[in-house]
Amino acid sequence: MKKNLSALAAPYQLQTITIKSADGIALPVSVIGHGKPVMMLHAYGMDAREFLPFILPLIGKYEFYLPHFRGFGAAQNIELTPFDFINQYAEDIDDIIEHVCINRNVESLPVAAISMGALVMWSYFTHFGTSHISRYLNIDQSPVIHNQPDWQGGLFGDRQTEMFAVFQEIIDMTLPYAQVECFTHLPFSLKRRVTDIEKLFSLLSVSRPRSKAIVQALTHQNDHKLAFYNHQTWKHKMRCLQAYLAIPYDFRVGIENITIPVVSLIGGQSTLYDPKWQQRITQMLPNASEIILPHSGHAVPLDAPIAFYKVLKEFLQD
Repeated sequence: MKKNLSALAAPYQLQTITIKSADGIALPVSVIGHGKPVMMLHAYGMDAREFLPFILPLIGKYEFYLPHFRGFGAAQNIELTPFDFINQYAEDIDDIIEHVCINRNVESLPVAAISMGALVMWSYFTHFGTSHISRYLNIDQSPVIHNQPDWQGGLFGDRQTEMFAVFQEIIDMTLPYAQVECFTHLPFSLKRRVTDIEKLFSLLSVSRPRSKAIVQALTHQNDHKLAFYNHQTWKHKMRCLQAYLAIPYDFRVGIENITIPVVSLIGGQSTLYDPKWQQRITQMLPNASEIILPHSGHAVPLDAPIAFYKVLKEFLQD
């Protein structure tokens, strides 16, 4: 009897399903693997499928759910209406987690999240609690964005005023073009400024020379290439930046009662979130631990790919 190889291979093939949100939007979620359900949340500007190199060795034991946040990746054409995009993302994740728990007949599942995705999880815990989360891997993300008198570990640390001014400048430059749909129709000087700021942000996210070289190669746009570059997520990125600057995200009070196991994975060279302040997360939560990768910047998977995989594997085995 001939075996159906395609049927055998199906659990190990990437597929994208849709899960309906409370407001009726079909949210795309990439799914791969066979085993216990796991969820991973991506960073600002990232495509959820960029996790694939790190999870492929694990898909024989786990089924990974990789949601795409509105405006990014497979969800780049989904408009984000609320200004508070972090809250909207947290509500979306609640809908997705509820769906997975019901369909997989589990009460809870482990979640790993990086950067913006991790900020979404701090918001999720504040609004929805921990009943559906068995344990959480927080990857280089503070629960506070704006520096406070009692918390100087916000985004960019002691460079926050300087960097926020840079972001405000680019937001102000793009506002007159809010009705322009196509990036190619923007003035060339503005397109150059937008892409230069994005490159700056990416370079600040890594610490190792090889990582910086990769960022330079991936973000390089000569004049001819930039002239025809159709940057499909530029307006969404600007909206997110506006919210980061305007909304004083601070989830410390909301997360004080998190009792599930939390592992804080910290880039020891992170310039986005000071490692010393990130270590306070361990002190804030009753069941938290930390792992510091001494040579990694904020973008841990890029700066320390092998170490990141090992931490993720161990986290899932607990």
